[in-house]
Amino acid sequence: MAKSRRCLWCILSMIVPGAIAIAVVFIVKKKMDNTKLSEGSVDDNLFFKGLSFEISDIDLEVLFVVVAGKLVDDVISWRGDSGLKDGSVADLDLSKGMYDAGDNLKFGFPMAFTATVLSWAILEYGNHMEHVNHLEYAKGSLRWITDFLINAHPSENVLYIQVGDPEEDHKCWQKPENMTEKRPLKRVNKSLPGSDVAAETAAAMASASLVFKKADSTYSSTLLKHAKQLFTFANKHKGSYTESLPELAEYYNSTGYGDELIWGASWLYHATGDKSYLEYLTGEDAETYADVEGPTWFSWDNKLAGAQVLLSRLSMLGGASGISGLKDYKKGAEDLMCALLPDSPSATSSRTERGLIWISEWDSLQHPVGSAFLAALYSDYMRTSNSDKLSCGDESYDHSDLRNFAKSQAKYVLGDNPMEISYLVGYGKKYPKFVHHRGASIPADAKTGCSDGFKWLTSKKPNPNVAMGAMVGGPFKNESFIDSRNNSMQTEPTTYNSALLVGLLSSLVTNSDVVKSLRAK
Repeated sequence: MAKSRRCLWCILSMIVPGAIAIAVVFIVKKKMDNTKLSEGSVDDNLFFKGLSFEISDIDLEVLFVVVAGKLVDDVISWRGDSGLKDGSVADLDLSKGMYDAGDNLKFGFPMAFTATVLSWAILEYGNHMEHVNHLEYAKGSLRWITDFLINAHPSENVLYIQVGDPEEDHKCWQKPENMTEKRPLKRVNKSLPGSDVAAETAAAMASASLVFKKADSTYSSTLLKHAKQLFTFANKHKGSYTESLPELAEYYNSTGYGDELIWGASWLYHATGDKSYLEYLTGEDAETYADVEGPTWFSWDNKLAGAQVLLSRLSMLGGASGISGLKDYKKGAEDLMCALLPDSPSATSSRTERGLIWISEWDSLQHPVGSAFLAALYSDYMRTSNSDKLSCGDESYDHSDLRNFAKSQAKYVLGDNPMEISYLVGYGKKYPKFVHHRGASIPADAKTGCSDGFKWLTSKKPNPNVAMGAMVGGPFKNESFIDSRNNSMQTEPTTYNSALLVGLLSSLVTNSDVVKSLRAK
């Protein structure tokens, strides 16, 4: 869970078998025996640490992690059903969804962002996922989230945004299967507005509607109906959800709702082609919400950089080319790309000595992985549109420079760093063993209550259960990392980081053009 300083509490709580899954994480799996690379099928980015990988044998393996609800054909011995009565106090079924990080709480704001990013990854790189036989599983994971979001929106101007009481939850260290505390709900409505969380949920619904458009048109239409209603609610009844509900600001504090309104309108235009959303993006609202100084950093709290890249797609690949208002978004995206490139005249200094983008000590890997995902997308937009150069001051760069930057961030995460540690649990010879995660830290056969489970938090032994596929918070600015379960700043994984990593690693599976229109998927 992210406190205002990014204290993120639970990522993966249960791994789901088969197609019912929730957070998806691509794990690059080292081949011990066969290291032959399929000629022409995989980009050279997979030569991490001098190793080669066989993509045809699913080296980019998807690990599906579900955190709540009724599991089917569970193959993970240390996970089971949990949260089955969530929402019952309001006669709703909120049993699905996910716990955000290492505890047993469901926060709608980061959960919706997880769904939006996962949808974007599927829409842009579904063919790459299909190449490793995991596209349908990714869609199943997304649907587990959107099922929750649909049920959390029982009427046009009401959205349930939290399940569980953080204060009570944090008095316990227990597996979600053993929860006994009450599960109260929080919601936004006309008198307690939450434009940020409502518009982000609209973005999640709209983007997911594109994912399911061909396979399940009825479900897609349902998602789009909710998306439109939620955006109208967010735009008509303006206000930040953490101002309406200040007790929630300690966790996922929103620094503003303008970026979510731009983000939501961007996805609704892609999903519908309705020019009213385009007018919103290029009119007075854009002047209010999108006019910022310098590049911003893509995260669960700030979506403007993502919207700039997504709207650049329209300018570069068609669909709304020639509209003057979109040029500002493309300029914003270009400014970000120039800031990311290490040799650019306007390169950001916010990076470690070894080149990792570094913005925040809490959950430090969110920003470099998110930035790399956007760079990979923009690189592919450039290549597909035959855009020759990116101008940064007096220097110019091509799409391969952005791709190389994206690779560098992925390599760092997977072990090419001063600590020589993979920050992706389960990958490589050295990875975090004391992950700040309740389910992973408590033995599967342990019978613990609320408070007596803290002995597992403070235990000096490594986690008895390996949270395969969890990307932990990451290094400090000096590139050090302390593998301690009590060091939640660095060892706690999150669901939304998993979604960003899906996007990044799936973009690097192979070189291929992206589709011209997301509605054509």
